[in-house]
Amino acid sequence: MSFQVSPGVAIKEIDLTNIITALPTSIGAIAGAFEKGPVDTIVTVSDEEDLVREFGKPKTDSNQFETFFTAVNFLQYSGQLKVVRAESGVTNAVASGTSFIIRDTVHYQESFSNGEASVGEWAARTAGTHGNSLGVSICATSTAYEETAKTTTSATEAVGQTVISLTSAAGFNVHDIVNFGEALGFEYEVTAVSTGEGTITIKLKDDPGGQGLQTEVTSGTNVRRRWRFYDLFDGAPGTSDYATENKRGVNDEIHIVVFDQLGEISGFAATSNGNRTNSVLETYSRLSKNPEAKSPQGENIYYADRIFRQSEFIYWMDHNTAGENWGTDFDSTDSFIVMEDGGSDGAGTDAGDNIVLDGTDSVQANAGDKVQVEDGAVGYIALDTPTTTLLKNGTDDYALTAGELQTAYDNFNDSETVDINLILGGRGGGAGDTQGSHDTHVTMITDLAESRKDVVAFVSPYRSATVNVNNTRTATDNIITAFDACPSSSYVVFDSGYKYMYDKFNDVFRYVPLNGDTAGLCAYTDSVADTWFSPAGLTRGNIRGAVKLSYNPKKSERDRLYRARVNPVVDLPAQGVLLFGDKTALNRASAFDRINVRRLFITLEKAIANAAKFQLFEFNDEFTRAQFKNLVEPFLRDVQGRRGIFDFRVVCDTSNNTPQIIDTNQFVADIFIKPQRAINFITLNFVAVRTGVEFSEVVGSV
Repeated sequence: MSFQVSPGVAIKEIDLTNIITALPTSIGAIAGAFEKGPVDTIVTVSDEEDLVREFGKPKTDSNQFETFFTAVNFLQYSGQLKVVRAESGVTNAVASGTSFIIRDTVHYQESFSNGEASVGEWAARTAGTHGNSLGVSICATSTAYEETAKTTTSATEAVGQTVISLTSAAGFNVHDIVNFGEALGFEYEVTAVSTGEGTITIKLKDDPGGQGLQTEVTSGTNVRRRWRFYDLFDGAPGTSDYATENKRGVNDEIHIVVFDQLGEISGFAATSNGNRTNSVLETYSRLSKNPEAKSPQGENIYYADRIFRQSEFIYWMDHNTAGENWGTDFDSTDSFIVMEDGGSDGAGTDAGDNIVLDGTDSVQANAGDKVQVEDGAVGYIALDTPTTTLLKNGTDDYALTAGELQTAYDNFNDSETVDINLILGGRGGGAGDTQGSHDTHVTMITDLAESRKDVVAFVSPYRSATVNVNNTRTATDNIITAFDACPSSSYVVFDSGYKYMYDKFNDVFRYVPLNGDTAGLCAYTDSVADTWFSPAGLTRGNIRGAVKLSYNPKKSERDRLYRARVNPVVDLPAQGVLLFGDKTALNRASAFDRINVRRLFITLEKAIANAAKFQLFEFNDEFTRAQFKNLVEPFLRDVQGRRGIFDFRVVCDTSNNTPQIIDTNQFVADIFIKPQRAINFITLNFVAVRTGVEFSEVVGSV
């Protein structure tokens, strides 16, 4: 503060009320193969519904369903899981041409949003065969929306008839909605068109039975044709307020519908009777072909931008190609003649296109007209026929390599930007089901946990070590062998196998690795107690949703597993399926060979380190050191009061902040902790005492 020159009172506030706040302790992380969703991108889900919406449902491939149900099992205990879909050979479904992968929205913006992908008008939002179920229908003009007297019938058709003879069948599309005379009141969906024979095949609209004509139709009756989704909108597309007010053309509005052609997404296939509207996934009304268009409220209504911001299923791809210039600005020097053949000698505008002339009037160009277009004017393609695009060529690949899985888990490397506490190993063998793939997987997970030093990772043995192994001794040997060569680490926890659970999505039972549950028990413990309590046993160690175990070790086998750093999961009569151990994978005797101690120190370290950041760039003097101690000691006393630690001491003075330390711009605090230990072994001594002997005589002598 500045010095005062004349007498007066200066006020300065010093805030000594800072406290160490609690940090989240139950955020999980998993990577693996999924049906859909962004690739190599962290997505946070809070429950099973979120997981299915973002990443799809489980498939029969073990690479996929084991990862999926590991995530589901964790979410039974916790409300936060960060998921990464690993990149394999998956590709996005496209309208035409060779498919490719679009990893996420950032990848799309960087590589494909310029409209030059050469794969047709649309692509599925996420990679996989999931996208092959998608269809997109566009209605771009009032004519495409409805033609009230498209043609007439050329014969009298009886009730029940499905093939209708017309004066002309030209201009009809499969799925158009037709009406034969306004007074009849019945509408029908076109299922086939034969222009050569002049007929259309119809069925009653939205009728699961696919019935034909409900009333006789006489020859010469007017036929009204409508777009297949006309009744989902308030009317035909026209000219937006933006185009009208800013002299930016006419007929710029467009309706778009995204639907499920195969029924893989909604459960309703658009090709099945009665599913015309049931199959609809998304609708977009009165969007504009103009890239600059705004709603009266100022919201961007350019269709490509709106699809990007809101669609769950599709990306806009190649509409902006030669001959399809929806919303392309012309230069003032452009002068062209509109041609009958649909081309032009200049800007590529077709006969019937709507353009702005002289900045005042919007007119429709006629074939042979010579047009001078003002600078900044906009031309729009007028599609008088609705267009429908069915996506295809999306591919799945659940056979991950170790490298692909490593790349996926690498997304969790940065502890400063990615806040997680519990890492789920997912499929026990990682990229395979062998000892070698298991060793690679456990080493990868261990390296991640050791590099961060603020998480605990949970892994299961590879599948064939316990699943369908009937001899428990053999299974015990397999598990011990599986983990024997794995690195020593207090940041990793091993479990003993797989649980048998119900897959409601496919109506089958499956064996699923237990690491999602064992990690989940830590999250559950955090919710009912604190991180420094053990997640095992009858109080906090109950495994949910287990019909049975692939391997249920007896006491002698549990002894062997415990010596091998493996935590047994057991099915005890009348007590359920339990985690019956709380060891870490540390292979030496230490306080850190217990889960509760490791998690206690992670909790203390993260919370105190986060608070210590406020001391950065302050002076290393007595005031700062005292301030730090006054911050840390109340926090540790609180943890002590909640049974987390037995005793503690904080040293932060001149003994560890020597002149040499101060001169190198360092600050040192030594925090000594005596952790509480969880009971693993109980001894009950029952002593028979003779009548006449006082208990005081024998207590302490046994």
